[in-house]
Amino acid sequence: MIVVIDFGSQYNQLIARRVRECRVYCQIVPPTADIEFIKSLNPEGIILSGGPSSIYEKNSPKIDPAVFDLNIPILGICYGMHFMVDALDGIVKKTDKREYGFAELKIKKQAGIFKDIHESTTCWMSHGDSIIKLPKGFVITASTDNTKIAAAANNKKRFYCLQYHPEVEHTPKGKRMIQNFLFNVCDCKRRWTMKMFAKKSIQEISDSVGDKKIILGLSGGVDSSVTAMLIHKAIGKNLTCIFVDNGLLRLNEAAKLKKIFKQHLHLNIRFVNAAKLFLDALDGVTDPEKKRKIIGKIFMDVFEAEAKKIKGADFLAQGTLYPDIIESQSAFGGPTSIIKSHHNVGGLPKKMKLKLIEPLKYLFKDEVRKLGTAIGLPEELVWRQPFPGPGLGIRIIGEITKKRLAILKKVDAILLEEIRANGYYKKLWQSFAVLLPIKSVGVMGDKRTYENIVAIRAVTSKDAMTADWARLPHKFLAIISNRIINEVNGVNRVAYDISSKPPSTIEWE
Repeated sequence: MIVVIDFGSQYNQLIARRVRECRVYCQIVPPTADIEFIKSLNPEGIILSGGPSSIYEKNSPKIDPAVFDLNIPILGICYGMHFMVDALDGIVKKTDKREYGFAELKIKKQAGIFKDIHESTTCWMSHGDSIIKLPKGFVITASTDNTKIAAAANNKKRFYCLQYHPEVEHTPKGKRMIQNFLFNVCDCKRRWTMKMFAKKSIQEISDSVGDKKIILGLSGGVDSSVTAMLIHKAIGKNLTCIFVDNGLLRLNEAAKLKKIFKQHLHLNIRFVNAAKLFLDALDGVTDPEKKRKIIGKIFMDVFEAEAKKIKGADFLAQGTLYPDIIESQSAFGGPTSIIKSHHNVGGLPKKMKLKLIEPLKYLFKDEVRKLGTAIGLPEELVWRQPFPGPGLGIRIIGEITKKRLAILKKVDAILLEEIRANGYYKKLWQSFAVLLPIKSVGVMGDKRTYENIVAIRAVTSKDAMTADWARLPHKFLAIISNRIINEVNGVNRVAYDISSKPPSTIEWE
């Protein structure tokens, strides 16, 4: 176990990913975490993340300095370095010359976290404050032209600090540095696997639930399907899955998923058609956050109504993932900026009557896919592209009407048909269409048209925390555009989204 203290860095999730890629488990906790809680996690090491604050700002995030008395290795990155130095009586000051972007790192000795790393390497800097005096017992271990103390260490206490970001791809040897910290300094073992996670989770679910019953919203996506399989292995028939047709699913989605579930998942499943309930409540609503809240509330209302029919149902299971938590709740109350409320996290009513179980909440999407394979989930479900809980409701920008919904369903079906037929489905993280709230002039059959515009979004990613727009061939995009305009009444223009995350998000709403 490695604990990552979230000081607000946009990269803290990358730190977690780098650690897990080494088959070492880690958990992000806020700086407000009690020192006894951190002790209870029994970590082999602690990583203090970067952050946008200055250590001398009035409300800059700080963790209990007692963390430095735990007698375990600590690595401070950027702001984490400043916090460590300041807490141990060093001096940090705002520099005359800020340093952002690439820099040449000159390493003084190839030892500790710099073991087997060349004396000169590239690193990624992003700071306006710098260390001007190190605490007692620390020595400089690396420098750049602009930053004399780019890295420092107290080898006796096993405290290490880096002014740059080793977790990003722009620091080519950063992954090696993190590995050195994990294995050479913390003496971690490569023991964290999805098989181990599955075994532990199944036991924990069984112990906590006992002979009670769990209900689960089964959407057919990889998250809910893996959650269902995991819980089924723990409590068997005491799991009841509920598939809610909210009217915002893809074309013929409900029928397709019924077939898949019957063939592969031998579970208790109830199918509920609540389309009218959702669409009536969304009538005239255009604000995306209101859409999410409405969909989340009705979803929970339907569940509670079904729960009353199931004797002994005390628990609600959800396929919430780590990125959902980080984006929605600012990393468990940490200072990371809130991006948007997530349908699994932000839409829950304040007085929910069912206890919540989220067995995947510490996993990234690629880890969930590996877990699905480890527990025997069919490949067809393991590799389904992510589909948001609010469904097409957040892919129709503006008002949701039956007519607009019908248009988007047809567009989406054509897009995915071409994506699959041309071998792009597994290569892309997500590919979908968005119906815009504007119309444009066109010409069809020598007649003027004034119809809808749709945008195509296709991205590549590892975990949805960052994403890049897919460079699909122009000829392929032309085929998609031609089919949509020719086959879908009401559309006369197709645009392709070429923005990455950040600064954009993957979904438009």
